[in-house]
Amino acid sequence: MKTKKDIPPSEITDPLIFRERRKIIKAMLATMVAGAGISPTLADNNQSVWPDLPKGDFSAEFLTPTPAELIKNHTNYYEFAFNKKDPTSLAQKLRTDPWTIEISGEVEKPGRYYLEDILRQQTLQEHIYRFRCVEAWSMVVPWVGFSLGSLLKTVKPLSTANFVKFTAVHQPEVMPKQLNNAMLEWPYIEALRMDEAMHPLAILAVGMYGDILPKQNGAPLRLVVPWKYGFKSIKAIVKIELLKRPPVTTWNKFAPNEYGFYSNVNPTVAHPRWSQNSERQLGSGFFTPRRQTELFNGYGEQVASMYSDMDLRHFF
Repeated sequence: MKTKKDIPPSEITDPLIFRERRKIIKAMLATMVAGAGISPTLADNNQSVWPDLPKGDFSAEFLTPTPAELIKNHTNYYEFAFNKKDPTSLAQKLRTDPWTIEISGEVEKPGRYYLEDILRQQTLQEHIYRFRCVEAWSMVVPWVGFSLGSLLKTVKPLSTANFVKFTAVHQPEVMPKQLNNAMLEWPYIEALRMDEAMHPLAILAVGMYGDILPKQNGAPLRLVVPWKYGFKSIKAIVKIELLKRPPVTTWNKFAPNEYGFYSNVNPTVAHPRWSQNSERQLGSGFFTPRRQTELFNGYGEQVASMYSDMDLRHFF
């Protein structure tokens, strides 16, 4: 039988894109059933969801990734707990399927998009990045993700779009600190300037270590901005808004003298309660010297030009 209209070759999904989409859908469903960060089938076979991903342009293969088990059990996820360990178990109750992201504001194509439909249009790569926490500890993570700028281009930002605001999930029934309105205002909000968001270093991550992203590490979709302190890399994103003016962000509102809007890693600007000159590398031994912190977390060559006319002590 012949259909009324043939599908033009330009509209046929590339087989590689199709397989990537099916991989993550299968992995997400397996995670939902298992209630853990990795599909039991994949774990039993000692296989990765994405075993042969291409490397991102800025992926630092000379860096040694921090052991995965350390990262999975050392997270700041204040919606669940104020310590580093409890979110690992508490986060497994988070509902991550189905997952949609609302994109709105100064764009030509606002809408609500299923995560798998977004992924169908993106190229996943491995990005081995340094990660520096404002608490002066650090790690190296091999993220699996895609360019934030690439996603934003698909919704066609208007010339009036100057900032990008991100909103995290609000599920107080499974997030104890949200339920109790503890400490911060929920849901969690972060933001970037438009040129920061479009920079190729900024990615949206859906995995790490070749597998899907564990819930306690921000599944199913988190921001990664490696030249900024870790709290800027918002977890479990459900909404992206492009705005004319800078929005109020969660930590900046809570303590504006401690957590600036930009929050670029800067060893010369101390936190009011501790130095940022050095950092403890996660997993290092007791006698291992602390690592000297680098301006922009070592990514100055790529990003410094965006701040060339700014006083980084004032715009901290």
